[in-house]
Amino acid sequence: MQKATLALLNAIFEQDFLDCSYGFRPGRSAHDALDELGRVLCRRPTQYVLELDICSYFDSIVRKQLMEMVESRVSDASILRLIGKWINIGVVDEGRLLESETGTGQGQVISPLLANIYLHHVLDRWFKDEVKPRLRGHAYQIRYADDAVLCFQYREDAQRVLEVLPKRFAKYGLTLHPQKTRLVEFGRSAYYRAQREKTKTATFDFLGFTLRCATTRKGKFTVHVSTMKKRLRRGLKAVANWCRKHLHAPLDSQQRTLNAMLRGHYQYYGRPTNYRSLAKFHRVVRRLWRTWLARRTRSGWLSWPRFLQLLARYPLLPPRITHAWDTR
Repeated sequence: MQKATLALLNAIFEQDFLDCSYGFRPGRSAHDALDELGRVLCRRPTQYVLELDICSYFDSIVRKQLMEMVESRVSDASILRLIGKWINIGVVDEGRLLESETGTGQGQVISPLLANIYLHHVLDRWFKDEVKPRLRGHAYQIRYADDAVLCFQYREDAQRVLEVLPKRFAKYGLTLHPQKTRLVEFGRSAYYRAQREKTKTATFDFLGFTLRCATTRKGKFTVHVSTMKKRLRRGLKAVANWCRKHLHAPLDSQQRTLNAMLRGHYQYYGRPTNYRSLAKFHRVVRRLWRTWLARRTRSGWLSWPRFLQLLARYPLLPPRITHAWDTR
């Protein structure tokens, strides 16, 4: 029922959503958002980036305000009644039913769309219709679900928006993380100034990647990405836990699963300029596999020559770039 309703509501709200929104929308992905952010940073007059982080976004949505936003475009009483029931459903945790006054209930098929509708009204339309006309210079927004960045040409514009954002979000029950929401100087001017002063430019995180200023081989300004350290540790921890739980599984079975985990990592993080992080992930996965295979021996030791012989028979997928350069 939720899937059918989602298809109906998508046809309605896709006409309203702005181009700056990429999360959970048909034909759009996180990599489209990263490509657009790269174009803005490299080809638009931007010098400052405001990184937004909303505390417990999906659990903080005010249901009454959300329903008012949906009712502004949907008038069918049956659909509205269903949505009202879905967002007010509780969560079963260890056999107990937990209920809350806010939130849309993560895990439901329709929750991402409802979350998109909420931020469309709270942030997207407000930034386009009320904020940008009042700014001195250019400004751009790129958002994927609750992960968003705002790019500005002038620092005073960014400061003004940073001051008013908490008030705007508080009006709708949302809170910005005080440490993770930050304004950084980022762009062509910041990079060349840092080169002259022999200092490092700031970095910021977006959709699991750390973005940093750099130059191409021809000396033109560009933006490089690398896997966030937190995401890299989380992925390696998952591999180590799996190896520990399946220590005595057949080698061919272990190889298939590890290759599936490597393939999934490459498919998301395999962006141009991120090969070094991919190679590190592959290298540590290989080391972890050797460490846990050594536990199967009486001595608890597996020499590298012997392990390389095993790798020749059960090879692990090498790191590879899975996304092409954005040439648009």
